[in-house]
Amino acid sequence: MKRSLLATALVLCTASYPALAAPLPFATAQTAKGEVLTDAKGMTLYVYDKDKAGISKCYGECAEDWPPFTAAAGAAASGPYTLVTRKDGSHQWAFDGKPLYYWQDDTAKGQVSGDGVQGVWHVVHPGQQAAAGGSAGGSW
Repeated sequence: MKRSLLATALVLCTASYPALAAPLPFATAQTAKGEVLTDAKGMTLYVYDKDKAGISKCYGECAEDWPPFTAAAGAAASGPYTLVTRKDGSHQWAFDGKPLYYWQDDTAKGQVSGDGVQGVWHVVHPGQQAAAGGSAGGSW
């Protein structure tokens, strides 16, 4: 009887509390541009003004220069960190709906050389979120 009750309690607890999600792959770093959003390894992340909330417009040559910050299979969104589905079906991390990218010329932690490129690429300051409509402009 005790084993039956224990087994029932274990099943109920497991059903009530799903496994904890993996930690989000984000961090922040102090840089020449202030505190910026990075991946867990400290590489700076960027947003692209031509993207719309939830939609990446950076493919082909653009994605070669600005590789998307892709999500591992089974990744789960949380708070301002969301997932965008790319044309090939892969998932890309987004912050406040804006897809996130690396800059090919940043080769070490803390580099922010992509900020301001062509006037449309910006570092993400995690304390600021995009204005309604998904256009980050220079407010990131």
